[in-house]
Amino acid sequence: MGIFGRKDTGETTTVAVNPDLAALTGDYTIDPAHSTIGFVARHAMVTNVKGKFNDHTGSLHLDGSDPSRSTASLDVRMDSIDTGSADRDGHLKSADFFRTDEFPEMTFRSTSVEALGGDDYRVTGDLSILGVTRPITIDLEFNGSAKDPFGNERVGFEGKAEILRSEWGLTWNAALETGGVLVSDKIKLNFDISAIKNA
Repeated sequence: MGIFGRKDTGETTTVAVNPDLAALTGDYTIDPAHSTIGFVARHAMVTNVKGKFNDHTGSLHLDGSDPSRSTASLDVRMDSIDTGSADRDGHLKSADFFRTDEFPEMTFRSTSVEALGGDDYRVTGDLSILGVTRPITIDLEFNGSAKDPFGNERVGFEGKAEILRSEWGLTWNAALETGGVLVSDKIKLNFDISAIKNA
């Protein structure tokens, strides 16, 4: 069951509302213990380096009858970056990259939500890094809803986006002797979100 369904009526496209979705409408808090904010960067032109941020908070407002009124907010502590290498993490926190002493947080605030049909929808919003705010688009898939053993009403989503880090002032790089650069400009963002409905 998709959280937002879309029905094609021929000349116009309208959102088909499933009555079961009414129970999902409400405010949710992202559960950081069961959510992942991750990224992938190309390294030395030949392999991918994956990382994540271990400290983040966020909230969702879901509107089961009108998806355009849904919203999302995310705050990420940049010094919680984790790529599996302490030396690399230290470099990423430094003045070459995220300057975490000066800019401790990365934030995302949604500006629009669009139903794409089935389990898919698209969230557009403002991503702020290093004091620079630019729009990004995240494609999300609704993974379902459930009540956990502790009585919490949960919803789950998976999402992805691509950005050019240079557009946020992240321009550090090193040339390779064989051509190309050490770190790709294109960064893939991955989201695996579990959120609990507020009481």
